[in-house]
Amino acid sequence: MASFIYKPRGTCSTEMQFELEGDTIKSLQVINGCNGNLKGIAALIKDQNINDVIDRLEGIQCGVRPTSCPDQIAKGLKAYLEQR
Repeated sequence: MASFIYKPRGTCSTEMQFELEGDTIKSLQVINGCNGNLKGIAALIKDQNINDVIDRLEGIQCGVRPTSCPDQIAKGLKAYLEQR
């Protein structure tokens, strides 16, 4: 099992803590941000393939912001894949 911490940019959330096993997301905890929504997203991506989650979440915007917490989750997962 691998742990990976990502510091999102442009969102209310300040840290994303991933637990990953191979290409599978085992858990996600997000510090700050919209607590209920982010717990829901974490539950939905649990046991999902990293690349599938990136494909679904990448590019989602929050209002007029060019990013969102889901987009930052995708960016965090991409950063993990690049460094592993």
